[in-house]
Amino acid sequence: MSKSKVFIAAALAMGVSSSVTAQQPAPPQLPQAPNMTFFVTGNGPGKGADLGGIEGADQYCQTLAARHGAGGKTWRAYLSTQPADGKPAINARDRIGNGPWQNFKGTVVAANLNELHSDNNKLGVENSLSERGLIIPYRGFAPNRHDVLTGSDMQGRAFPAGEDRTCRNWTSSTQGAAMVGHIDKMGLRDDAESKSWNASHPSRGPDGGCSQNDLRSTGGDGLFYCRATRGGKEALRSGPGWQARPRLFDGQQARKTS
Repeated sequence: MSKSKVFIAAALAMGVSSSVTAQQPAPPQLPQAPNMTFFVTGNGPGKGADLGGIEGADQYCQTLAARHGAGGKTWRAYLSTQPADGKPAINARDRIGNGPWQNFKGTVVAANLNELHSDNNKLGVENSLSERGLIIPYRGFAPNRHDVLTGSDMQGRAFPAGEDRTCRNWTSSTQGAAMVGHIDKMGLRDDAESKSWNASHPSRGPDGGCSQNDLRSTGGDGLFYCRATRGGKEALRSGPGWQARPRLFDGQQARKTS
């Protein structure tokens, strides 16, 4: 083949390639909520209760928030740690600011720390939404993903050293246990623990209590709460362009079981 023919063939190939590339549709934009200051992680990192420590959990919150237009705030995971290796305990309530906190669609779930840790908060199925503004599948759906990692008591404080309630301060995906709450405020009994959003029961399971399979076996998936420590009252408005949407679920496809 002559040089001229080779050149023409190459040019035509490049033209076809450029045309195909130009015709590729742009990926859809992720839903944006720049005024969001609270969400439940739609998925966990995937290593059970090993979140890379509390710092790794904070970074995970920050990354998810940034994807949805709220990365200009400082985000913290609502997690406590227990005293270990000469380090003092950390209370979840002491690391998330003073509120108020609003979800993806602009609903204020708590005005301050006292309201957050009272019966007056607006957490639950309709308002404890993921970073994408979707409902987390709850009790009565399969899979049920309503367990949320907190490592905290009902007032958002850490447990003393001794019995593990934080899966070794969020570094274990095997042995240990983590205190979990119920995102939907629903449980097997009609008592305060079953209805608690942050302190319902410890995790458990055949792998030791902290693996992804263990968390799933009791109705969880390694999810946790994220809250912005700053954003303030100036952020109390719905995100631009938000509109009411059908009831959608985050994570795996959920089906009603009853």
